[in-house]
Amino acid sequence: MSNETAFPLVVAEREIAADGVITLTLRDAGGAALPAWEPGAHVDLVLEAAMVRQYSLCGNPADRYSYQIGVLREPRSRGGSIHVHDRLSLGSTVLVRGPRNNFRLLPSARYLFIAGGIGITPLVPMIASVSAAGSKWRLVYGGRTRASMAFADQLLARYGEKISIRPQDLHGLLDLPSILQEPAEETLVYCCGPEPLLAAVEQHCATWTRGALHVERFSAKPAETARINSAFEVQLILSGKTIMVPADKSVLETLQEAGVEVMWACSEGVCRTCETTVISGTIDHRDSVLSEEERAAHDRMMICVSRAACPRLVLQL
Repeated sequence: MSNETAFPLVVAEREIAADGVITLTLRDAGGAALPAWEPGAHVDLVLEAAMVRQYSLCGNPADRYSYQIGVLREPRSRGGSIHVHDRLSLGSTVLVRGPRNNFRLLPSARYLFIAGGIGITPLVPMIASVSAAGSKWRLVYGGRTRASMAFADQLLARYGEKISIRPQDLHGLLDLPSILQEPAEETLVYCCGPEPLLAAVEQHCATWTRGALHVERFSAKPAETARINSAFEVQLILSGKTIMVPADKSVLETLQEAGVEVMWACSEGVCRTCETTVISGTIDHRDSVLSEEERAAHDRMMICVSRAACPRLVLQL
């Protein structure tokens, strides 16, 4: 089964994990095995025709017959979390795509995990993996209140003193200057959570070894400066079409209007679903997922947000 093909799964279990957080266990109605995944992976839930949302898998990768996700009800979201909370009940069927992994767990002797709120979800299977492998690690987990922090009790019960639970109402914001004050040799930092936490962790890890920090964003990174859009052409090698992308539309929108089928999900440049190979041209990268090395290569782009920094891009579409 391709990870681009949506397939139906049934909500087999639904539990309250914390204040405002539910976990859903999804299974095939006929009991079939599901596509394999590794820690850090996520799946797309196709909630409606124009509503696709990504949720990190937080269960056991060895369990080939179920996926587990944790979903925070966010009233200020674009509607995905409210849809999941209000409309996906026990026995509901939902279309799923994936899994995909933009947050891969790399081998290391030591790990520092930093979670903020629902950002704990991709870290749970990572912690289980590195613990089983015998690596040295610790988790610093922050949240609004103790009651809002999903999986905290299970993590404490299983791993004890390796887990530091720091609810904001009791301890304030995470003490990142202390946590990250000195670059630690042979240590990888994995962080997931709200944008202010990720930005602060990136700042404090600026002096660490290049490649030591790995983050996953749930929403787009704020643009540093306002950018002026210009029109440009895209030549599609496989489709044999050349299309003008106007200044007020994205490549993705333009291709959809031209009848070109393209995979997409977030429309914010964070999920990599619309990642497209670039044959030639210079890219104005506006995503929140590619590394600096990947950007410098100018051989791939997220067509939902990134644009051309030249008159024409040639794409493998």
